[in-house]
Amino acid sequence: MTQVPGEETVSQSPSPSLQAFITRLPKAELHVHHVGSASPRIVSALAARHPDSKVPADPEALAEFFTFTDFAHFIQVYLSVVDLIRTPEDVRLLTYEIARDMARQNVRYAELTLTPFSSTRRGIPARGFMEAIEDARKSAEAEFGTVLRWCFDIPGEAGLEAAEETARLATDDALRPEGLVSFGLGGPEVGVPRPQFKPYFDRARAAGLRSVPHAGETTGPETVWDALNHLGAERIGHGTSSARDPRLLAHLAEHGIPLEVCPTSNIATRAVRTLDEHPLKTFVDAGVTVTINSDDPPMFSTDLNTEYAVAARLLDLDERGVAELAKNAVRASFLDEAGKARIATEIDTYTENWKATS
Repeated sequence: MTQVPGEETVSQSPSPSLQAFITRLPKAELHVHHVGSASPRIVSALAARHPDSKVPADPEALAEFFTFTDFAHFIQVYLSVVDLIRTPEDVRLLTYEIARDMARQNVRYAELTLTPFSSTRRGIPARGFMEAIEDARKSAEAEFGTVLRWCFDIPGEAGLEAAEETARLATDDALRPEGLVSFGLGGPEVGVPRPQFKPYFDRARAAGLRSVPHAGETTGPETVWDALNHLGAERIGHGTSSARDPRLLAHLAEHGIPLEVCPTSNIATRAVRTLDEHPLKTFVDAGVTVTINSDDPPMFSTDLNTEYAVAARLLDLDERGVAELAKNAVRASFLDEAGKARIATEIDTYTENWKATS
């Protein structure tokens, strides 16, 4: 898909050797959205199912459709893709094919952010939604070796009605899917105060879910503080503006609260003006744990391998440094300890073999 205006391409790509290392590196991803991961291939398949949609199924026409004129147009396009997901079968197709795309990048584990409210409000039965994602998850793990887990996300702009529905779906023992591990909050931050969502996060946390709200992407560090103090955040989605508050950086570092950093997304949304101004190095220098993620990858003309290449340049990393960055995501994940150990060992073995033969 075509870049959003204002998005910056990587000005200095890593060496071919480092790029090859990144491409084959086993990885985990913690901040990536369900609908936002719909590649042109997947969108085309969904559009063919629903010919009444505004989204064209023809690849050439689809490429033109996804030529964003500005960020508002990006939102319109995103919502048009949401409208293609009308049945449990659509949900299953999207989820399974996302896993296929992840497997091609050697993603071993991903916590995929889903917004079930967007589907249930469009008439997809809650049970059908849950069964579709679980069937896709199990099939993907068996066929591709990619382990998926879910984060149920409140679309903040939809208000407390959406929060209530998301919390209900996440905590109802008769509906809650086996792969659900966390509870999040997305959408616009401006005009959507975090404290109002405290009761819903309290319910989710009491049900054993982990707290992973977006905060500080397009607002100041006070939003991150609100996520910590009111929502019990264990990881922060984006947290870009944390760099402006030394006390906050010290708190994140001291308490081991990771940031889910998505560099290209931050440029596309204008949370950061240029990659060279991105605060990733500031976070690392302050001792904050960072994980690298793709957010809405096809929407922003990126993928996880590209994000690792960006991070390698911004942090001046070699192969071992990139491998440690990959292990940050494994350690910060909500995978069980045996699963974490398995992927970490795979990263170490891959890195040692690469160094021995390069």
